[in-house]
Amino acid sequence: MQIMTLIPELKKIARATGAVIYDIYQSGEFEQEMKLDHTPVTSADIAAHNYLSTQLALLTPDIPILSEEDCDIAIAERQSWDTYWLLDPLDGTQEFISRSGDFATIIALVHNNKPILGMIYGPKDDVLYWAVDGEGAYKETRDGEEQIFSHTCPQPLTSLNVVVSRVQNPDNIRNLVANDIDLELQSLGSASLKGCLVAEGKADCYIRFGITGEWDTAGTQCIVAEAGGAILDLNLNPLSYNQRDTLKNPDFIVLGDRNLTWAEILTG
Repeated sequence: MQIMTLIPELKKIARATGAVIYDIYQSGEFEQEMKLDHTPVTSADIAAHNYLSTQLALLTPDIPILSEEDCDIAIAERQSWDTYWLLDPLDGTQEFISRSGDFATIIALVHNNKPILGMIYGPKDDVLYWAVDGEGAYKETRDGEEQIFSHTCPQPLTSLNVVVSRVQNPDNIRNLVANDIDLELQSLGSASLKGCLVAEGKADCYIRFGITGEWDTAGTQCIVAEAGGAILDLNLNPLSYNQRDTLKNPDFIVLGDRNLTWAEILTG
């Protein structure tokens, strides 16, 4: 498969999915309920899932699809897939509900348990991030497209710019990071958009506590890695994809500078 040949059509699909979501967002008319894991789902999530999964099935009919909104697939079946689409049609459902505008569509292509393509589209700002394994990471706005790179921190390290959730208790971050490092915190919704801030060098790291799924990180992981960073669990091990019964992630960190001694920085 020539992955780069998919990019132009995927951009159209990502933007069209974002338009489905944003039309509902602007109307203010949507239904919501709680899922079994006590996270919210809205009619916008379902509409985005239906559109996105249909378009990908038309684009690549031989590639299976795993979406947050259709993830009840036994591991025995999933592990027979060497390549599959991994989707979060609406990342940031709570931000959608609270009307912050910080939500996005995440598309990832996973091959042999590794994300090899990532695309994230934020409709509020009409911003699209994408990457393909070995081809670099890119950001596209109304002003054009540019390659992006994560930030290399000066050493000795004295401070970190950390992007966090609006509901994140800052004490959790402070307790994890060595006391001699000053923290500058900036808040943003949507796990994927926070990860992209790290990828484009506007934050040094994003530390995530709490429930996320593999669909929340796969697209971001490809983009961050191609920009020069990494996504690791808090023991600094790589995240896994489609290798366990559960599709839930451990707590993790998105880091921009792989050359820092993160084992010494994360002392909590």
